[in-house]
Amino acid sequence: MITVQNINKSYGQVQALKSLSFNVEEGQLYGLIGPDGAGKTTLFRILTTLLLADSGEATLDGLDVKKDYKKIRKMVGYMPERFSLYMDLTVEENLNFFATVFQTTVEENYHLIHDIYQMLEPFKKRKAGDLSGGMKQKLALSCALIHKPRVLLLDEPTTGVDPVSRKEFWEMLKKLQQGGLTTLVSTPFLDEAELCDEVALVQNGQILKVDTPQNIALAFPHKLWQIKSKSNYKTLKILKEFNQKISAFAFGNVVHLATDLEVNEMMIESYLKNKGVEQIQIQAIQAGIEDVFMDLMQ
Repeated sequence: MITVQNINKSYGQVQALKSLSFNVEEGQLYGLIGPDGAGKTTLFRILTTLLLADSGEATLDGLDVKKDYKKIRKMVGYMPERFSLYMDLTVEENLNFFATVFQTTVEENYHLIHDIYQMLEPFKKRKAGDLSGGMKQKLALSCALIHKPRVLLLDEPTTGVDPVSRKEFWEMLKKLQQGGLTTLVSTPFLDEAELCDEVALVQNGQILKVDTPQNIALAFPHKLWQIKSKSNYKTLKILKEFNQKISAFAFGNVVHLATDLEVNEMMIESYLKNKGVEQIQIQAIQAGIEDVFMDLMQ
């Protein structure tokens, strides 16, 4: 459904995308996972025909983003990173406006947004600018769906919203997928990667790895330890000097340490105790997406 082949894009001396290639199958929920500045927004603007790539090719359902831009704009639902609806229009007015732009009506396609819009309905007379972050998100998604798109492109849709709204949003995406909608979503939140069918890990305009979230985690090549102590900051600082360390970084209120396979718990504990670390708790754990991403960035 979405094919990206060797896309390159530069802004002056800064190369935002470097020979980027991946494929999204019809009906997939596909994630582009990476930090700010990874090139995700640039790619979305190319796919939505708002920006031209310097080189490479991209197609949506066989339509070329350069030659067939008018057709693509009719078949794509796009939710940009920043809230881009009309702040001085009400919820109801925004939705009617976007339906009119695509020569349809809210009534005709209401079944597509019913589950989402019913949460907005009590606020339908409220101006969009006065909505909470989570409600703005639901309104933007409703407007992106009202013309019955075949492909949904969501650029960091959950940035800046509370955890409950994030969870609700991903539940909505899963339900839309069950209806056959193909969705490409970008996010800096690595926990959201696990909710996708397939993900591409992106950094500095390049794809580091493509696979299912489960396969990416299982392919982690090192031994991984979760370590907690009286002072995690001190522990992290000391572990960064550990000779057999592959990587060490803070993970919530613990430290994740990746090591060579021959390292054992006693070796780590002895090293930390000799450095004055107290109340040490160590356990071997299975790697997650974030651990893989940190390893790839070494």
